Amino acid sequence: MKQTPLTGWHRQHGAKMMEFGGYDMPVEYTGIIQEHEAVRTQVGMFDVSHMAEFLVEGAGAAEFLDKLVTNLPSHLTVGQALYTPMCYPHGGTVDDLLIYRKSPDHFMMVVNAGNYTKDWEWVTQHATSFANVRVVDISQQTALIAVQGPQALERLAPLTTIPLGDISYYHAVFDQKVASLPAHISRTGYTGEDGLELYVDAEHALALWERLAELGIPPIGLGARDTLRLEARLPLYGHELTEDISPLEAGVGMFVKWEGHSDFIGKDALAAQKAKGLQRKVVGLELNGGIARSGYPVFTAEHELAGYVTSGSYSPTLKKPIALALLDSSYATIGQEFLVEVRHRKVQAKSVKTPFYRRPPR
Repeated sequence: MKQTPLTGWHRQHGAKMMEFGGYDMPVEYTGIIQEHEAVRTQVGMFDVSHMAEFLVEGAGAAEFLDKLVTNLPSHLTVGQALYTPMCYPHGGTVDDLLIYRKSPDHFMMVVNAGNYTKDWEWVTQHATSFANVRVVDISQQTALIAVQGPQALERLAPLTTIPLGDISYYHAVFDQKVASLPAHISRTGYTGEDGLELYVDAEHALALWERLAELGIPPIGLGARDTLRLEARLPLYGHELTEDISPLEAGVGMFVKWEGHSDFIGKDALAAQKAKGLQRKVVGLELNGGIARSGYPVFTAEHELAGYVTSGSYSPTLKKPIALALLDSSYATIGQEFLVEVRHRKVQAKSVKTPFYRRPPR
């Protein structure tokens, strides 16, 4: 397995480790529920250095990215970020990712670790059609630490002279200093809470992580990261989005921009899917006991197969089991009752409005 610059620290501090995206990653330190609640109520820090970063540079960079993804990178202002799916011609999803505009002709893509090789091949393959575009893989020399929670900006403030509150949501400031170390600072997040991401050179990751720990910011593992993103109804590639699940079916169709640019890869297939009407949709479920896991079948109250669970867990915030499921659209209405097969028994469930959790105004 690959290691991040912080893998040794995680092991030295008693983290329970697991393979994720080809990396040896911490799943929990003190317990998933405790770590989840720390982020919801205070603050926590995540090692997400397994994510991969590609630079896309050149006079044709914006045009190329508009062709590559379903959103509109060309409409970004300098310092702005966007979330976007990236699709195959048949409408299935290659990956979902972030794109930052660092300058008019300079972008950074941040892709999922498990899709690194596939994404790199996909991006470089399509870049060959653009003579004025250069793509550079900076993943190995880049580390990424996310600090999330309602206290994130306040706790990070002593480490930088940048007024962190001035960074708007889905924006970034580049070439700054955090704990006297060069860093890019962005404000996106994958937990449903406010927070910041710190992109630093891999060689500086341990020094920054230890400085954050000195401030009392607890480390959070991938277990709580998953329950946090599930409560916020944020998709996970390989679950809500796959090669066979389109962004429209996954419920992220708002990031498919039909107007404002020419054809993107998969546009015709997605347009046809939209015109015909979606046959499947990802919906939220609350269960009456029993934890649903990915792949568990979902039946109607009349025991007809309706679909399957894409993600499921106990919700520490709601104090009940929740799940996302890909269901036949005819059953995808709020309040519909279902039966989820959990370990050879059928557990009652109902479809509910998502996100399951929404950050209260502060």
